[in-house]
Amino acid sequence: MANLHRGEIEARLDGTAYRLVLTLGALAELESAFGDEDMLALAARFERGRLSSRDCVKIIAAGLRGAGAEITDDDVARMTADGGVAGFVDIVARLLTATFGGGSADAASEGPAAGGGGGEARGPFPGTT
Repeated sequence: MANLHRGEIEARLDGTAYRLVLTLGALAELESAFGDEDMLALAARFERGRLSSRDCVKIIAAGLRGAGAEITDDDVARMTADGGVAGFVDIVARLLTATFGGGSADAASEGPAAGGGGGEARGPFPGTT
């Protein structure tokens, strides 16, 4: 079970429950992948609420690796999520909320990708849904 106090979430990918967490190492990986200088620049990038599907793959893969999964970005790109594309958006939103804050614990722990049937995806930052 995911521990929200440690920034963990649970998500279903390819019908399997996974734990995801953006550890310091995972954040460093994302800083490098996105060409950001530091965590503040990375957070500002995510706060804009405009992420490509490539960005989502990198964020989900980093979260899975942060939780100990041995998985590549290409593996994640071939996975399916409950709810389709909206399910992937929900996973990213909940993971970013759990990591950087900006939402309630319920928003980070529930949702269609977590199996909570929470309806629409919740955005971690103002201006996103």
